[in-house]
Amino acid sequence: MAADVVADAFAAFPEVQAVAVIGSVAKRLWKEVPRFSEYRRARIEVWHECSDLDLAVWLHSQDRLEEMRRALARSLTTAFEAGTGISTPSNRVDVFLFEPGSDRYLGRLCRYSTCPKGKLDCLVPGCGTIPFNKVIDGFRPYADIVASAADTMLYERGRGRLRSALDLPSVDD
Repeated sequence: MAADVVADAFAAFPEVQAVAVIGSVAKRLWKEVPRFSEYRRARIEVWHECSDLDLAVWLHSQDRLEEMRRALARSLTTAFEAGTGISTPSNRVDVFLFEPGSDRYLGRLCRYSTCPKGKLDCLVPGCGTIPFNKVIDGFRPYADIVASAADTMLYERGRGRLRSALDLPSVDD
């Protein structure tokens, strides 16, 4: 539900061309042996826990990243206060930015309220060169980071809302 709320908020920005769910939330849920030693020793499998929501956003301009950051936070807060059952805080949503057409990775939407914030994260070379475009030291996206995006696309400019994130596959058989 949080992905739908954020996709709708981003759709209001003309520079946003598309929004898709990526990462573990975009995959069928699977069982795994967690890192906890008692489970590891006994080889007990549990359902994977998704700790955050990863979204891919294709945009033509990065001029309003601060406004997008605020829209993300505001949309989740509004949904929570309306009693929709959404309790995902904005700091648990990672927004990966891509160039339309080429799928070139541009960076991530920064979560801080000012840019630069003066945090250690802000000292990474290139971070904040484009305000609110966060550069993560040493991060290189997997070559196939958006490979499944066609199946998890929530919104496309010109076509509108394509699906709800609630319709994505949920359990691996």
